[in-house]
Amino acid sequence: MNDENEQLSFEEFPEKTAKKAGAKEYSLLGQIFAAVWICGWTAWKFAKAITSGAAVEVGDIIYSGIAIAACFSPVYVSILFDKIKAIRFGDK
Repeated sequence: MNDENEQLSFEEFPEKTAKKAGAKEYSLLGQIFAAVWICGWTAWKFAKAITSGAAVEVGDIIYSGIAIAACFSPVYVSILFDKIKAIRFGDK
């Protein structure tokens, strides 16, 4: 083997550039923050109700679950649209 021909010069390697945070990254952070906020608020509300001797309403549990699912619904819709696009136009 001829090592001279196989060696690449330094200029031929691609430069690595820092990737800026885009809408997807900020959206994910927003979704995580909203889910943690809802979980914390609900846990505080349930703890307050339990310590005061009151019952936790089923509607509160259902609405908190729906709210957390709604935080991540853009992810689900994006996955669904990607699947539809792959079926319609083929995998690319």
